[in-house]
Amino acid sequence: MRAAILPVTPLQQNCSLIWCTNTMKGALVDPGGDLDMLKVAVEKAGMTLEKILITHGHIDHCGEAGVLAKELGLPIEGPHEADRFWISRLDDDGRKYGINGQVFEPDRWLNDGDTVTVGDLTLDVIHCPGHTPGHVIFYHGPSKFAIVGDVLFQGSIGRTDFPMGNHQDLIDAITGKLWPLGDDVTFIPGHGPTSTFGQERKTNAFVSDYALG
Repeated sequence: MRAAILPVTPLQQNCSLIWCTNTMKGALVDPGGDLDMLKVAVEKAGMTLEKILITHGHIDHCGEAGVLAKELGLPIEGPHEADRFWISRLDDDGRKYGINGQVFEPDRWLNDGDTVTVGDLTLDVIHCPGHTPGHVIFYHGPSKFAIVGDVLFQGSIGRTDFPMGNHQDLIDAITGKLWPLGDDVTFIPGHGPTSTFGQERKTNAFVSDYALG
């Protein structure tokens, strides 16, 4: 498995390009914008896109996912259907934030315990509500690697002051669903640098073992 981080939109959201080195088939996770740049990155990597994966419905993560899917004939998988509320607002939120947004319907809504495939890779889907009600993360066990969207960041956690956010749900998802995966899991967050779950358990001011008592 290989992964590359491609920041997009004025909000510098981490779109992830992941691919299977056996088949050279890949997926873009959260292609919120800057589609021309993303297509160049895919071409340089020498792999073939087979799908789009979405962690949650905020515009910087999926504003142009539907546009890209139509252009390239790709299916969209994710997020959980509880984020239909956010996806239905993409046109309006695009005007609000100055980011191109287009409402879309995923080909497959995802639930906790589902899996998605990318080439020969199989990633586990874990529903982690709180930042949004339908947020999911993608976890590849053999690589000890996760793409967590806006659930967790290096030194911080996702905002919960947006409509339908819930702080306690977010804390419960991080401690109850992410930490059990292991301290040695490296993750790509929705913004900023990568980290490990172990590092965040030691140092994160919001969800470290010390902060939570």
